[in-house]
Amino acid sequence: MTLVSMSRLVAAARAGQIVSFPTDTIPALAVRPDRSELVFAAKQRPQDKPLILMGSFPASVWPFVKGTAAELEIWQQVAQTYWPGALTLVLPASERVPPAMNPSDPTTIGVRVPNSKVAIAVLSQTGPLATTSANRSGESPLKTMAEIEAQFPDVLTLHPSELESLKEITAGVPSTVAKWTGQGWEILRQGGVQLEPIPHDC
Repeated sequence: MTLVSMSRLVAAARAGQIVSFPTDTIPALAVRPDRSELVFAAKQRPQDKPLILMGSFPASVWPFVKGTAAELEIWQQVAQTYWPGALTLVLPASERVPPAMNPSDPTTIGVRVPNSKVAIAVLSQTGPLATTSANRSGESPLKTMAEIEAQFPDVLTLHPSELESLKEITAGVPSTVAKWTGQGWEILRQGGVQLEPIPHDC
């Protein structure tokens, strides 16, 4: 049985196993960043589709990106406006990002802080995790823990009692993905968040 308690799920994630939990958008498959290849294998995911680094608060993900002081100020301003929330920022990756998270372009990394009690409860104990939607590559994202358990029988998911206590609400819509170009933002995927242009001088 792969429906487990929060403490067991956290222990498994720390040990490098794939786990799954709800977020504010759609449920995630998650793994320690240095074990990212496990998720690619489980999902049969093409190497050109990177994973997203999800953290419990903004300061937890900044060490994984690099930029000028002016750029960091812009990124932090956007994070302050939209995080926690359904916005993924694709930024230049620092040396802390394992290349396996984004095999086709290890110079960038998508980062996000979800607006989800369950996800924050997990991530605050595990540290940032490499995440993606819970589904086989090319198929629709799975929406329930029961569906995830059926399709990924080796992946640990949270027992329903854990979810009930946190009263989780999910939107069912993927996050907006915005890539930093060096001058502004390029929207790679429009999701639930509308990113407003922010004046900058860099």
